[in-house]
Amino acid sequence: MTSSRQQLKRQMILVFRRTDKQRYAVEVQRPELPDLEMNPAPGYDSLMPHDMMHLVVEAQLGLTRGIFGQLASGGNAGTFRLSVDDDQSSREIARARKRVTARGKKLLRNGRNECSQSERATYICLCEWRARSSSREQRSQAQTLAQQVRDTAGAKELRLDQRKLDEICKHLDHLSSHWSRLEIGQRMAVAWPDLAIVNHF
Repeated sequence: MTSSRQQLKRQMILVFRRTDKQRYAVEVQRPELPDLEMNPAPGYDSLMPHDMMHLVVEAQLGLTRGIFGQLASGGNAGTFRLSVDDDQSSREIARARKRVTARGKKLLRNGRNECSQSERATYICLCEWRARSSSREQRSQAQTLAQQVRDTAGAKELRLDQRKLDEICKHLDHLSSHWSRLEIGQRMAVAWPDLAIVNHF
């Protein structure tokens, strides 16, 4: 029987690291594929960084050609860079970079539609999640916007019914409770696509 630790070794792991007061980085650890990173990553938020929001939405909607599906398939989603070890030769690095870039371009072309879906769904889910916040200020800003976005941005087309929104918001609450406690220099890791928090990585 396969242990959960062995199973995690075969999953892609995303490491979210708080690098400064309003900055974060994302490291991508992939079995049998080169590691990647994006530093700095866009959309820092003390409760939920932009890329963590995408991670949850894409996993919950089963988007296999969005940003994180592309990364799991060997691409770079157009924004991640090869993570380089000091003991690698410049020739090895150049070859690996060339392979990742070529694969990334192909996956990016094939995943264009799902990336667009991911952006729209992430925006809808962000509004919905903020509308449920315990903060009165966040709720008041988001509630009206959340309804407008659901009505106009194709929530049905994106399979974002009430049950799915509830599931996504539950995952966002869980990951946010960990992320929001991190100090500068600390990090957390999340497995793709099951969104489990990984303690040993």
